[in-house]
Amino acid sequence: MGSLFLFFLINDLHKSLNRFNFAKNNFEVIKYQIIMQEEFKSEGKCLFCGEKFAQADVVKHLTTHFKEMSKTGKPGLSFLVQVGLPKKWGKTPFFLSLWVDGETTLKTMDTFLRDIWLECCGHMSAFSLPRRKPSKKFDINAFSHLIDEDSEFPNDISMSKKAKVVFAKGLVLEYEYDFGSSTNLEITVVNEFPVKADKKIVLLSRNEPMEILCCICKKVPATQICTVCMYNKESVFCDQCAKKHEKKCEDFADYASMPIVNSPRMGVCGYTGGRIDTERDVYQA
Repeated sequence: MGSLFLFFLINDLHKSLNRFNFAKNNFEVIKYQIIMQEEFKSEGKCLFCGEKFAQADVVKHLTTHFKEMSKTGKPGLSFLVQVGLPKKWGKTPFFLSLWVDGETTLKTMDTFLRDIWLECCGHMSAFSLPRRKPSKKFDINAFSHLIDEDSEFPNDISMSKKAKVVFAKGLVLEYEYDFGSSTNLEITVVNEFPVKADKKIVLLSRNEPMEILCCICKKVPATQICTVCMYNKESVFCDQCAKKHEKKCEDFADYASMPIVNSPRMGVCGYTGGRIDTERDVYQA
């Protein structure tokens, strides 16, 4: 149970603007809704031992496993990477903890993020250095050599580059999927280790699906969200109460009903769920 924040970019005023001007003119106006009044509980299971940890403790725990693997694992280079919504938006429940091999390209990582959290209509996407310093310690000049000079947008990084070239402990990247109804992520390289990853990208932990109660009966987990009413108090419904909402909102029955899924892109564009780790895509009572 807890407060679940949904973030949406307002694009109606900016359809004629390209991505560069969208950012340059600071038109990234974020709207959010608090669906539940209590503090949400964000936690995930460790792939290595199966124990469950709060989001704030996951990285610390995973690091203990990597210390042991550094002694016995196959020599190479890999990275512990944390993915979530931009920290400037405050506390949010969504996170991914990834083990990324040094030979993995950003294109492969782009595909992974699409498959688990984002893909709906084949939109464009991009990795880039932060437009603003994420912290006082972050030295953006140290990573300026990564910028793709062929891109028309400043700070973009070519997806053909490999993790071993781009990633370094402390690096923070911005990722954007869909330059219209955007979903923005922040990618933090927590640490690097002298071992080869088991695969190109290994999902080490992910926030468990949260129980979001129906806003009408407040007894049964919601399964649907109304994208027309998402800025109002009543916008998430169980299957039974969704039938009642159809009578009040014609758009809901027509096109505005979207599934409740474990992704920051929930309720945006045509997103209906991921293609991998699908068992944690929907809350199971």
